[in-house]
Amino acid sequence: MKNNEQKPDFLFEKVNYKILLIGIAVIGVGFILMSGGGSDDPKVWNDSVFNFQRIRLAPTIVLIGFGITIYSIFKKK
Repeated sequence: MKNNEQKPDFLFEKVNYKILLIGIAVIGVGFILMSGGGSDDPKVWNDSVFNFQRIRLAPTIVLIGFGITIYSIFKKK
């Protein structure tokens, strides 16, 4: 490598990318918790649509994941 060549400067550091991947994983867990539990027969009503996991827990986990990803963007050295 010649002396006048420089290494490219990246916008984020390695720690930022790790935190970003953790945030994306948390968002994925939240979306997985929101899915599932459907009925095989469309004529039968299933009350599991309105359970605590889908209405309160999963959206909260998704918002926490978005918060983690935003934190990874704004984090400095």
